[in-house]
Amino acid sequence: MENFKMIAKTLFGFEDLLAKELQVLGAQEVEKGVRMVSFKGDKGFMYKANLALRTALKILKPIYYFRAYNENSLYKGIQGINWSDYMDVNQSFVIDVTLHSDHFNHSQFIALKTKDAIVDQFRNKFGKRPSIDKDFPDLRINVHIHNDQCSVALDTSGNSLHQRGYRTATNIAPINEVLAAGMLLHSGWDGQGDFLDPMCGSGTILAEAAMIACNIPPNLNRKEFAFEKWADWDNDLFEAIIDSLMKKVREFHYTIKGYDKAPSAVEKARDNIRNANLDDYITIARENFFDTEKDTQGPLHIVFNPPYGERLDIDMERFYREIGDTLKQGYPGTNAWFITANLEALKFVGLRPSRKIKLFNGKLESRLVKYEMYEGSKKAKFQQTAP
Repeated sequence: MENFKMIAKTLFGFEDLLAKELQVLGAQEVEKGVRMVSFKGDKGFMYKANLALRTALKILKPIYYFRAYNENSLYKGIQGINWSDYMDVNQSFVIDVTLHSDHFNHSQFIALKTKDAIVDQFRNKFGKRPSIDKDFPDLRINVHIHNDQCSVALDTSGNSLHQRGYRTATNIAPINEVLAAGMLLHSGWDGQGDFLDPMCGSGTILAEAAMIACNIPPNLNRKEFAFEKWADWDNDLFEAIIDSLMKKVREFHYTIKGYDKAPSAVEKARDNIRNANLDDYITIARENFFDTEKDTQGPLHIVFNPPYGERLDIDMERFYREIGDTLKQGYPGTNAWFITANLEALKFVGLRPSRKIKLFNGKLESRLVKYEMYEGSKKAKFQQTAP
């Protein structure tokens, strides 16, 4: 099988993580961009990337490039592709558009013109045309226009790869699975210690933490990928890729715990963890984090997504002060990371973060912050380690 170029799309701030994931997986010619990483691999690698990448939202396979600066050049460019190489006249398709151009104003217009060019080509050749299906298309086509550069790609993934397939129950504004995985990787979580999410909601961070710890491919639970409807779909190859990935799953010898004070959240989290077949690794308890303290020996790794004003009506100043107090008084020997879109509220934690990473939670600009809680005082810690 020959190698071809692919593009993995991701969230802002995850480009380095995704490039590293691709290199570890065995991708060729890995190059970072903005919210994307390009690479080369064969069909088996395309399957593997969709199954195994934690920080990718989509894997696109570019098939054609041309310049488009008006309606006519766009139509001609799309007609320059032999579409019967990619789909049958009796199949369905849908078009997704990404637009950054002074030449065109509306992505809907691009989608309409692209559709016209494709159906006209089929009608001229066969006297009939494929249909549009926005929900369950046989082929998902991605058109990306930047100024006058137009790239046409096939979407190999289908639904966004953050839709892992294990989460059936959610709370208010649950965290995106790709965002959760990227936060964990940014935090340095590798499964070599105990883990806690003290405000676990529907359990997404816990599930992603367990899959990282055990090296379980994150998208094993998905019902389908777009490439399964392609003419060159190879089920035997796909099963062989799954087998090879499962041979790399590793044992986990520590604890992963989740707390939430809401009984409904605890139930939802337990359901989702069961769906992901991860209940052997994760325990979830109904607890108010502010009434807890560290109950494990050795280092503890904490990652969580506290509520903020957009979601829940809480006293921000008091709430963030309690986060700081609980970490300071109850959790020595801990690296604690959390994400917040409420940048003002960070002032009330009362601790100085040792790292701040800019991310986006949906459209909200956020910070992933790290607090290092030392055993004893920080001064004593540095005196012990000084030469």
